[in-house]
Amino acid sequence: MTALATIHIGLKQLGIAEDDARDLYERLTGERSLRAMGPDQHQALIDELKRLGFKPASTESRRRLDGKYAPKLQALWIAGYNLGLIRNRDDAALLAFVKRQTGIDHTRFLHYSDDASKAIEALKAWLSRDGGVDWRAWKDWEPSNGCRIAMAQCLILDPEHGARDFWPTVCEAGGIGAPNQFNSERDWHRAMNALGARIRAQLR
Repeated sequence: MTALATIHIGLKQLGIAEDDARDLYERLTGERSLRAMGPDQHQALIDELKRLGFKPASTESRRRLDGKYAPKLQALWIAGYNLGLIRNRDDAALLAFVKRQTGIDHTRFLHYSDDASKAIEALKAWLSRDGGVDWRAWKDWEPSNGCRIAMAQCLILDPEHGARDFWPTVCEAGGIGAPNQFNSERDWHRAMNALGARIRAQLR
């Protein structure tokens, strides 16, 4: 795969919009166009995208964690990563967290809700305490936790105006034209990934 293709895949994976990408190019290389850069500058961009969380495809496809509680735990773990709380998004780090909370080695062995709840509630408490996620917000009309996590991200990025500018910010980050066009969890994931890249850039 060419360096240019890798960069484009990395930008898409992280949810970085075109204007933000050009700002990233300029900050790292002094150029706002990939075509104006040389191989060393392309590699510098790839390295920065990896630092921000880009995971290039390996020769072995990445397997999702097994177990009926794994999707919930992975979603919360990535939310913590996108809030700047968790530095290592890898499944191995999540499994280590699960073992500390439950004494169980792998999500595939989480068969009982009581065991799974120890890890799930610990993650939710962490995201609430240190990330500002209000799990009770908007329960009367918005079922998606993505909305609540994105609000916390907006407040991290702009404590003064984050709540006021919430919908314009998440629409721009998610590439969505209007609030009523957020139709799926995938839309929220795209917005959260883009906002997460901005938060991690601030923390570098």
